[in-house]
Amino acid sequence: FRRVLFRSGAEGLAAYIRSEGITHLIDATHPFAARMSLNAITACAATGTPLLAFERPAWVATGADRWTHVPTTEAAARALPDDPSRVFLAIGKQTLDAFATKPQHHYLLRLVDPPEAPLPLPRATAIIAKGPFTAEGDEALLRDHAITHIVAKNAGGTGADAKLKAARTLQIPVIMIDRPAIPPRPVAETVAQVMAWLAAHSARLGV
Repeated sequence: FRRVLFRSGAEGLAAYIRSEGITHLIDATHPFAARMSLNAITACAATGTPLLAFERPAWVATGADRWTHVPTTEAAARALPDDPSRVFLAIGKQTLDAFATKPQHHYLLRLVDPPEAPLPLPRATAIIAKGPFTAEGDEALLRDHAITHIVAKNAGGTGADAKLKAARTLQIPVIMIDRPAIPPRPVAETVAQVMAWLAAHSARLGV
């Protein structure tokens, strides 16, 4: 197993596929890493390499949820109320600048690592914590910080859905940022499906 970083986009990935004799490519990037997924699609098309996306299912609202769907982080900031509110930003630290347009709110951030630079939000509390989290724990967190709104990216899976369960219990509105659009490609949702795909394609290639 080797981890390789590509800084030259689809062209660099295609060159690596050719130089290393890669026969299959599995895109297991984050659902919001759209550029990396597009690079994989382009590189595989250029090299004739079979591609499979390993992607956890997106979260789906229930009848008890209060979700507002938005397409981007900027749209999520615009969807927040104008009146000062207390917002749990469950989106990491890469796209916080969008919320500087709503400085009247107090923002709660939960980060894996301490921020290396000052946060772009004048009113913010950062908690350093690493999951998995529980619905009971997140319910207490939302109560303790008097959270009125949650902003989340639809990453899907079970590792980060505790906040959504807590929001459902407390009837806190969630502004859900939908996944970016990716061109159609084969998708697997489990490791077993990935292995079955590999076995089928390897048999065809005689690998």
